[in-house]
Amino acid sequence: MTNKNTVIERYIAFVEKIANGKNNTLSFAGKDMTFYRGEIHIIKKIGDHPGIFSSEIAHEMGITRAVIHKTLLKLEERGFVEKESDTEDKKRKKLFLTKRGQAAYTAHEQYHQRCDKSFFDFIDSLNEQECALIECFLEKANEMIEKHF
Repeated sequence: MTNKNTVIERYIAFVEKIANGKNNTLSFAGKDMTFYRGEIHIIKKIGDHPGIFSSEIAHEMGITRAVIHKTLLKLEERGFVEKESDTEDKKRKKLFLTKRGQAAYTAHEQYHQRCDKSFFDFIDSLNEQECALIECFLEKANEMIEKHF
């Protein structure tokens, strides 16, 4: 069974690969909530998957671990992200959002609900077969981008 959220995640990953070539920032509720696209999407990953490891974020976003590490340091300094030692491996750190990070996560979600509602409504209207077809297309499109960039 194809998950509609998977289709949306693949679409966002596709768009982000294109958009990450730009240094656009997004602002939510004031100057303290201004982020580069990569920063807010790392916050989203952590908010969606509390306790995620930086290596998992790097893999899922197709970004080097060094870039993720540098960005996480900035987000931690700004008070959006906190690290907690993994009980099984003290060298690994689990990532969580702080109260500020949760506020940024929520503002980002509201931004997408407001600006992208018609897209989400379209995806919700699709049947399982239609979603599977679009998901397949996006996988192929992503493969193509990876070969060319």
